[in-house]
Amino acid sequence: MCEWPGCAGEGEHRAPLARDRLDQYRWFCLDHVREYNRNWDYYRGMTQAEIEADLRRDTVWQRPTWPLGGGRPRRPNWRIHDGFGFFTDEPDQKGRENARSATEAAHVRALAVFDLEPPVTFERLRSRYLTLVKQNHPDANGGDKAAEERLKSINEAYATLKNGYFA
Repeated sequence: MCEWPGCAGEGEHRAPLARDRLDQYRWFCLDHVREYNRNWDYYRGMTQAEIEADLRRDTVWQRPTWPLGGGRPRRPNWRIHDGFGFFTDEPDQKGRENARSATEAAHVRALAVFDLEPPVTFERLRSRYLTLVKQNHPDANGGDKAAEERLKSINEAYATLKNGYFA
């Protein structure tokens, strides 16, 4: 039966009971459900601030949200020593000194392989390199593994000096 006072029609259409009880219904005939819906105000009894808050919650399906990209970016809490300044604008002086001393030590070791003392010219280095390659090439030594290892260290030392000492 239609729940409209004084109506004897069949209640085939449901309408929500109240804003806080949307899963409970009243049953009306077609004419009275239209009248009920026309007069029903979901926000009746709410202040403007409550209406605004309800609309905001509704836009995200009543789930909490957080601002995207707001505030300052968080930095990682781990620290690394960046002596070369890869991750900062300015490398620190200690890092420059360490890099310089490591490079100089590599050059000293490479010159020791060639049995040379600084100052060295590129022509002198190249001449010494060709002599040592001929002496230590595995084909010239019958496939000797020790000669092959010496040739590898000569090639590495030559590359170190060619790309760093004379650059």
